[in-house]
Amino acid sequence: MSAEYATFGLAPAMRAGGVLANGDYQVHRDFVDFIVNGQPLLFQLSDLDAVSPLASDVPPAIFTAQVRSLLLEADAPLEGGRYVIYGCPECADLACGAVTAMIEKLGEDYVWRDFAWQTDERADLELNGYHGIGPFRFRGAEYREALGSLLTGPGGERRRVLLIGARVAVLAKLAAALRTIGIGAEITRDAADVPADELRTYGAVAFGRAVGEQERASVRQAFERAGVEVAYVDGLAPIIPLLVAQIEHALDRSPRDQRRLTRLVAADGEAGVEVTSTCRVQLIAYRLDRLYRTHAYEVFDGVLDAGRHRLALDAKATKGEAFIVARTSGSVLVEAMAR
Repeated sequence: MSAEYATFGLAPAMRAGGVLANGDYQVHRDFVDFIVNGQPLLFQLSDLDAVSPLASDVPPAIFTAQVRSLLLEADAPLEGGRYVIYGCPECADLACGAVTAMIEKLGEDYVWRDFAWQTDERADLELNGYHGIGPFRFRGAEYREALGSLLTGPGGERRRVLLIGARVAVLAKLAAALRTIGIGAEITRDAADVPADELRTYGAVAFGRAVGEQERASVRQAFERAGVEVAYVDGLAPIIPLLVAQIEHALDRSPRDQRRLTRLVAADGEAGVEVTSTCRVQLIAYRLDRLYRTHAYEVFDGVLDAGRHRLALDAKATKGEAFIVARTSGSVLVEAMAR
């Protein structure tokens, strides 16, 4: 094997869920991504909407089995000694397509090679191989330490949100939307009497615009007494897809330098977007009219190369009180349109 050594690591990652402009739902998935030579391996596979088998919402026994499989402590799940590296985020069915690879030991080292897109039991490397990706040779100690830490480390991500606000109808719709995409949500006005063990299960707190500073301070104090850090979200407007996107961003625990979408600004009829690798980017504009009715506009949907981009926005879509949601398969950002 002539492959040069590559570094191997793991990092938290997210497949952003959400309420899409057409009314469809996209499931939220937290997972552990493979970091090869300092960058997520997923980013080398074009604009792929997929997650690794190391997802936080799988039962612990299955999660452990996946880790031990990657350590070659169990037989390969597919023919020809092939392993699933990334699969469908909605159902994990091989028929939807998966990135697979051969994993083998070479002395103390581990080698990943022959990457392919696979939709049935056998992979066609000539037709569907990822030529130019790999082989990767990982030092055994580094590889085993990274994966072994998943067997002894803490549990999954805190994927629950506490919703606090005055408009119960809006909060109920928001909670329903979050639950639909796989994020737990509860509604309250006062967190003072919530047991500390329960507060520790939340990853974010979302405040409605009508919540006063005294109420906000009381909630923050309750979480401080419980000894837990959470992300606080100030709801921009009573628009459900917009609020879901804000919460999705708040729940993103992936390192900033390992995200695809890293910057969004919205001003002067333009959106400024920065991406770290070539990927599909969608921009949705939401605005409230004078009667507080919601209007949604898809203002951009295309593939952008790595770097910064300035995208013109339709004046009608950003009239009055407006907001922009930028989305890739792995992350989402939200900005109010500067006026």
